[in-house]
This record gives sequence, C-alpha cells and structure tokens, in this order.
Amino acid sequence: MAGPPICSERRKLVLTTLSGAALLALGARDTIAQAKMTRERAQYQDEPKGILMCGTCSLFLPPAACKVVEGYVAVTGWCNAFDLAD
Repeated sequence: MAGPPICSERRKLVLTTLSGAALLALGARDTIAQAKMTRERAQYQDEPKGILMCGTCSLFLPPAACKVVEGYVAVTGWCNAFDLAD
C-alpha cells in the first residue's frame, strides 16, 4: 500500500511545478506587454508622415497617448510602430 501515496505525492509535485512555471510565464508576458518604447526608439515625430498620423493608428489612445510609445503623443504625430486602424 506504499505505492499510491508516493504516486500521489509525485503528482502533486508535478502539478505544483507546472502551475508555478505557468504563473512565471504569464508574469513575464505582462511585464513585457507593459513596457513601452521611448519616443527615440520609435522614431516618433510630431508631424504626420504623408497621410499617416497617430490619430488614424490603432495604437493611439486619445487625447494624447499611445499603447506602445511612452509620453505625450500628438494626434498629428507618427512613429515606426504605426498600424492603420480598421
């Protein structure tokens, strides 16, 4: 009767380890998702690039922010992360 308790303890250990690894992976993903690019890295400019501008980008957060670029973002600005909104 010593077999089942060892198997049960091993199962608990494996499940605990996998749960911990999953939580670590989720935490790392959230940290990465929260990090924003500097304006310099994004090559941000306050002027539009032709007809492309932050106001028509899916990443723009009115009135003057961005999901991926830190700091003030003008509605008429542009950067290399530009993604045309649908």
